[in-house]
Amino acid sequence: MFLLNRVTRATRPGRWWPCLALAILPAFAMADSDVEKLTKDPKNWAMQAGDLANQRYSELKQINAGNAGQLTVAWTFSTGVLRGHEGGPLVIGDMMYVHSPFPNKVFAIALEDQSIKWKYEPKQDPSVIPVMCCDVVNRGVAYANGKIFLQQADTTLVALDAKTGQEIWKVKTGDPKKGETTTNTPHIFKDKVLTGVSGGEFGVRGRLTAYDMNTGKLVWQAHSTGPDKDMLIDPAKTMTWTNGKMAPVGKDSSLKSWKGDQWKLGGGTTWGWYSYDPELNTVYYGTGNPSTWNPRQRPGDNKWSMTIFARDLDTGMAKWAFQMTPHDEWDYDGVNEMILADIKVKGKMRKALVHLDRNGFGYTMDRVSGELLIAEKFDPAVNWATHIDMKTGRPQVVAKYSTDQNGEEVNSKGVCPAALGSKDQQPATYSRKTGLFYVPTNHVCMDYEPFKVEYVAGQPYVGATLEMYPAPNSHGGLGNFIAWDAGTGKIVWSKPEKFSVWSGALSTAGDVVFYGTLEGYLKAVDHNGKELWKFKTPSGIIGNINTWEYKGKQYVGVLSGIGGWAGIGLAAGLTKSTDGLGAAGGYKDLAKYTELGGVLTVFALPDAVVPAGERTAAKDQ
Repeated sequence: MFLLNRVTRATRPGRWWPCLALAILPAFAMADSDVEKLTKDPKNWAMQAGDLANQRYSELKQINAGNAGQLTVAWTFSTGVLRGHEGGPLVIGDMMYVHSPFPNKVFAIALEDQSIKWKYEPKQDPSVIPVMCCDVVNRGVAYANGKIFLQQADTTLVALDAKTGQEIWKVKTGDPKKGETTTNTPHIFKDKVLTGVSGGEFGVRGRLTAYDMNTGKLVWQAHSTGPDKDMLIDPAKTMTWTNGKMAPVGKDSSLKSWKGDQWKLGGGTTWGWYSYDPELNTVYYGTGNPSTWNPRQRPGDNKWSMTIFARDLDTGMAKWAFQMTPHDEWDYDGVNEMILADIKVKGKMRKALVHLDRNGFGYTMDRVSGELLIAEKFDPAVNWATHIDMKTGRPQVVAKYSTDQNGEEVNSKGVCPAALGSKDQQPATYSRKTGLFYVPTNHVCMDYEPFKVEYVAGQPYVGATLEMYPAPNSHGGLGNFIAWDAGTGKIVWSKPEKFSVWSGALSTAGDVVFYGTLEGYLKAVDHNGKELWKFKTPSGIIGNINTWEYKGKQYVGVLSGIGGWAGIGLAAGLTKSTDGLGAAGGYKDLAKYTELGGVLTVFALPDAVVPAGERTAAKDQ
């Protein structure tokens, strides 16, 4: 049972040198990961995001805008699990690794004949299910140096032998009894495994943790809230954007922005996507919503929830931080992916970080310095703020859409976007060929009513009732798929969809962009948004589209299996409009178009379409 759905208004209840020393100890001189090298060969899909920069772009072009309309099903595979299937398969050489939602099965599949070489199914206490906020999803496994890394729902991080599926090491990263769970994919950068924590709806204190890839030993841990030493912040050296320039965050920057000890329940969880720039040795990620959802109970900016962090990979020390939604009143988590790309911004080439935030604004930052370059709406329905003040970086909130007015908890109606944002965790793609970002979006608004809630460990700590619906005065649907120019902050084109586009997108050198819909369609469009092809998969798509090459042939794969926040009503059998934190009502019509499932569907061009020269080259390999 999805615990948050049935909760009613009546029942809701020093010194930092040791930490620094831990952060800089050498990690047994272990070798770095081979994953960066593997991602440079487009025949593989070796990371969930395709590469270290989260670009989700492939140089493969056998499938192109001229022939994508002839794609056919090559083979399928059932995971044997219902509920929401996020993430996607990894492909390394002649092997594929597929995961499932809870109980977090992992399958190793030989591409030659699609046989299962091994299966791993962890034994987890099902009591973890009620403390998973928004379905029992998992965003996929990671690979490096002959190991598969799985972050289980119960906060167990495990390393498996990629050839046999045998456990090499495992470590507990949290405590489900406190509401801590894990849904993120592990990220492998150099010799470290980075992982986060979910549970902002249970008063969990967010953190990013680095473990040694080979041993599972803790290397460093950085909290999102609290004392500087806990956050691995140097108040004189960690910078932030203020008054039109970068300046030090100053001492106790987080503590000063919370009332009393509320920071201990402060949220700022880290269940999204992380990226890494090897030249800068910097990891980038976002933190989630502050706890509770009732803003009256946590006055102040609530730093550093809702924040983009840039950290040194080796030590975890924060280089810069940028808070997108201070004193969040709408649950606009900041965990969406940070896409790294060198692009022209206002006529000047910049090492950029591009982030399409839940709050409906697309941010372009200088990823070296942390300077704010662009912040513009990527859905015209956004109304909770008029614009971002470019000097302060703060949203200019429209008073009628505030849920915290004059010391009162206000039932604010018609707030756009809804809590699930103009885009949730479903990752966008950057085409190195067109220079555009192709973005799956939600076109959803809400009514939001906060109420007082008391903290009880392991129990929901939400304090708000929501109802969701399509943005008014628009196309009547709940989603759009858009092309975004991050150098100007402009929408280039927008393709309306009946439901939110909740899949991760993929762009390729063949001038094809792929995405999936909640009804279950996998779609291919060209770089101008013209639909080239679509196919109805067995269930709604909230997984991410991946591509790879095997024996000279390009394949495209996607996990279908409705669920996640948008599909929680269907996945968990919820019917009240406020169930699923409002999603059950907003997406009630999904049941007319799809049903539960858990299937990987793989597509390719017919042999007659693949150029003969490419087939000959494949034979010679």
